[in-house]
Amino acid sequence: MTAGSGSMISPPLVICLMGPTAAGKTALAVELARRFPVSIVSVDSALVYRRMDIGTGKPGPEVLAEVPHQLIDIREPWESYSAGEFLRDARAAIEGIVAAGRVPLLVGGTMLYFRSLWQGLSELPQADGEVRAAIDLRAAAIGWPALHAELALVDPLTAQRLQPADRQRIQRALEVHQLTGVPLSAQQGRASPTSDLRFLRIAVIPQDRRLLHARIEARFREMLGRGFVAEVEGLMQLSEMRADRPAMRAVGYRQLWGMLAGDYDRAEAERRALAATRQLAKRQLTWLRHEVCELRISMEADLVAEAAAALRTHGVRDALSASSG
Repeated sequence: MTAGSGSMISPPLVICLMGPTAAGKTALAVELARRFPVSIVSVDSALVYRRMDIGTGKPGPEVLAEVPHQLIDIREPWESYSAGEFLRDARAAIEGIVAAGRVPLLVGGTMLYFRSLWQGLSELPQADGEVRAAIDLRAAAIGWPALHAELALVDPLTAQRLQPADRQRIQRALEVHQLTGVPLSAQQGRASPTSDLRFLRIAVIPQDRRLLHARIEARFREMLGRGFVAEVEGLMQLSEMRADRPAMRAVGYRQLWGMLAGDYDRAEAERRALAATRQLAKRQLTWLRHEVCELRISMEADLVAEAAAALRTHGVRDALSASSG
């Protein structure tokens, strides 16, 4: 792009492929990677965890060998992973892909991660082990609902959007307030948007929610058939694992853990898991309705054809056009 006598280099293109769970994002991304010089970066808060393969819908080893995905299997399931860590890791992955002469293709359904990428994040303090330990001791003594009530006194906006049992987020909000003296809700509005990247945001949207719900159920049944329950049993046997670990917020895992812990039977676990997955899809679609997207594709359409056309329009050349050009 030329301006006057000098030339301005356009910022690197980053493709963001978004959509609700079970919409077909991963299969579409893999097919695009077979046709275009793109490298995939996962944007999924569950896929970061090792040992969680079946219930997360993680691509199999054959697919990953053919089309590698970055930011998969980078944490143990008892470890935390924040939006800030994702932003750091994603930026590093993008820089490496661009340096190699390829186009980053970010794919997933964790909308907060996507938003952090193009809107930035507030500069919040790093986790403080001593403060967190003190909060955990108080929680052990009086319970997380009581700490939620304390949070409401110093940061009512954050407390309002958190459940009283949301241990990780309550702990973080209290920690930030103790370290800075400023409510977390007041600091989250100080983000700086990303300006050194050019985004092509593609959203896969179902026209018929019933079809999406049918896909969700079919996929969940298929996961059960592949050994989802045994996968959760294996996680429960790890000495570091507990039901309140961040990874266990993933839909399906939390409900099967409750079943295996004797809280309810299998039929109830399956009902809860499907309900939670449908609710997740609903939240994802709500986020997408409020996001600016350069392209919205109907889930029922020819996803590959429409997405491929968008990539070509934005200057990404596939193997066919490159060989004929």
